[in-house]
Amino acid sequence: QVQLVESGGESVQAGGSLRLSCVGSGRTFSNGGMGWFRQAPGKQRELVAAMSSGGSAHYADSVKGRFTISRDKAKNSVYLQMNNLSPEDTAVYYCAAKERPGLIFRVIDYDYWGQGTQVIVSS
Repeated sequence: QVQLVESGGESVQAGGSLRLSCVGSGRTFSNGGMGWFRQAPGKQRELVAAMSSGGSAHYADSVKGRFTISRDKAKNSVYLQMNNLSPEDTAVYYCAAKERPGLIFRVIDYDYWGQGTQVIVSS
């Protein structure tokens, strides 16, 4: 019943920008955090960015200064603006959400996950 649906992933050249969107349905996430994770082939899923219910943003060191996370609680959505993309950013990006306050830095902190959207950055 609960769904998170990502969109916006595509192939771009290095230095380009993309904006990912994630829309939740079936449950409100206004009282909990939402975040973005990514997984490259052969690698573990890792935190990209997360935002608490109060609007506090957290970023992986590898994306600080380039990516920006934002939320629209009224739309039950979270977004990821990605600028100055590098081939190292190539991965499947997943949206995650939780319905209650708590930690938002780890995969295990989240209750729900989207299906993922592919981002490919060519050199």
